[in-house]
Amino acid sequence: MTRGYALHVRFTTRDADSAAQFDALVERTIEGIRSEPGTLVYVVHVPKDEPLVRVFYELYADPDAFQAHEDQAHTKAFLQEREQYLTATEVTFLYEKAGKRPDREDT
Repeated sequence: MTRGYALHVRFTTRDADSAAQFDALVERTIEGIRSEPGTLVYVVHVPKDEPLVRVFYELYADPDAFQAHEDQAHTKAFLQEREQYLTATEVTFLYEKAGKRPDREDT
């Protein structure tokens, strides 16, 4: 049984202006993501000393919740618009093994 389904995504933006526009796109997209019941965590990070990089950590209840997220209009718009700001995208899909998170104590 899958206990969680996650993604680690690393985006490299073209330049400082692209990074700012990408960040604005992310902010607009997150407004829609906040209402997705199966999206448990959706956090964007900027690595230290890498101002053009954005690292996303996304945790979904299960693969079906991820697919529901992908099917949303706000996600489709993000996926279509993001490429103009990027030079690279690296995606790693993850299955939860063990850990601690707020929605349950038994992980």
